[in-house]
Amino acid sequence: MLPFVEKAEALGFIAVGFARPSRPLYFNHFKAWLADGKHADMAWLENNLDLRENPSRMIEGCLVVVSLAYPYPAAAPTTIDGFRVARYADPAKVDYHARIRTLCRELTAFIEENYPGSKSRVCVDSAPVMERSLAVAAGLGFIGRNNLLIIPGYGSYFYLAEIFTTAALPFISSEPIEQQCGLCSRCLDACPTGALENPFLVNASKCLSYLTVEHKGPLDKDLSEKMGHCFFGCDRCQEACPFNEDTGALNVVLPSTPVFLDMKDETFRKHYGNSAFARAGIEKLKGNILAVRKGR
Repeated sequence: MLPFVEKAEALGFIAVGFARPSRPLYFNHFKAWLADGKHADMAWLENNLDLRENPSRMIEGCLVVVSLAYPYPAAAPTTIDGFRVARYADPAKVDYHARIRTLCRELTAFIEENYPGSKSRVCVDSAPVMERSLAVAAGLGFIGRNNLLIIPGYGSYFYLAEIFTTAALPFISSEPIEQQCGLCSRCLDACPTGALENPFLVNASKCLSYLTVEHKGPLDKDLSEKMGHCFFGCDRCQEACPFNEDTGALNVVLPSTPVFLDMKDETFRKHYGNSAFARAGIEKLKGNILAVRKGR
C-alpha cells in the first residue's frame, strides 16, 4: 500500500483514488442539465465552466487529482422531540467543509514533505469541480440512479474531497467501476417530491435537500406532508438504496424544535454558527420546522 494511502486511512478516509486531470466523464451531461434549467436558482453553478471542464487549471502544473471519501454517521441526527436532519449535517460538529479541509491539509503537508517544491490545492465541496466525476475516474465508485456516488461495499454516506497536486505521486490508473444499480428504482420511488424525474436526472427545484437549505424563499404549503420528520436536507433516496446499510438508528444531538423556534440569532450563532446549519440560518430553519410540524 502506498504511504500516502496509509496516511489517508489513518486519518479516517474510507476510500482514496488517483487520476490524471482530464475532462470529467459527465461534463456534457452536466452542461445539458444546466441548459434544461434543472439547477433551480443556483445560478453560481453556471460559473467557471472552464474550470469544471479542465480540472488541471485548479493549480498550475497539476499532475494528479486525488479523490477522497470521508464517512458521516449512518444514524440520523435527531431532536429530543423526534424530528431529524440530513445525516451529512452532523450538527453537533463543526461544518464538514472545515473538518475535512483540516484533514486534507495534513495530507498536503505529507505530500510536500515527500515531494519538496510541490504545490497542492484542497477542495471540499466548495470549488467549481465535478467531484463525483473525478471520484469515478479515480475508481472510488459509480454514480447511482439517485445521482450520488456509491462505493460498493459501503454505500453513499460520505463526504468527498479532492487534492490537486503538482507532485508526481505514483499510482496505477483505475478503470471506472461499472454502474451497479441495474433496474433498481427504489431511490426514484422513495423521492417524496418526484425530484428524481428519471434515473440520473434530478430536478433541484423539487428536491427537499435544495428547498430546505439553499432555497431563499418560503416553502410551498404542499411540501409539509412530504417532508416527513426532516427539517434540514433529505436522505430518502439514500435510505432506500440497497447499497446503504440503514438501520434506522437515531442520534439525539439536538434540542426540541420549540427551542429552535424560540432561538435568537445570537444564540444560534453561538451554538451552530460553525455547523452546517449556518448555511441556512436560524430564520430558514424556523420556517422549515413550522412546515414539517404542520405536516405531522
